[in-house]
Amino acid sequence: MREPMLILHFIGLAMGLGSGLAFLFLGIAAAKMEPAKRSEFMINAFALARMGQIGLLLLVLTGGYLIIPYWNALGSMPLLVAKLILVLVLGAVIGINSAYARKVRQGQAASYMPRMAVLGRIALITSLTIVVLAVLVFH
Repeated sequence: MREPMLILHFIGLAMGLGSGLAFLFLGIAAAKMEPAKRSEFMINAFALARMGQIGLLLLVLTGGYLIIPYWNALGSMPLLVAKLILVLVLGAVIGINSAYARKVRQGQAASYMPRMAVLGRIALITSLTIVVLAVLVFH
């Protein structure tokens, strides 16, 4: 059962991290657009955020199963604890960004789009840090 869970875990990783990287490059492309078109372009790209949310959900569900053998040793694995804390931080950042996306769709793009860009960068850096910690813990 471990291998199917690991496969799903990596699919979740591709979905979650892939959407973060996609938003990074879409933001670079959008920066070259006129403000009105940029806002419309990024609002249309929000569908990618759902993919990232599904990826994070897959990661949490499969990760919960995969971590079962490590629960007893958790106290002696500070990198794993740091990774788990960062997963919680990532979930919070994505939740806040989702709330901001709803505000943008309601017509408040001018005030919430810049905040979403900052949180998106934080989410991407957090995701990459989680991957690095996972490699260091489970190498």
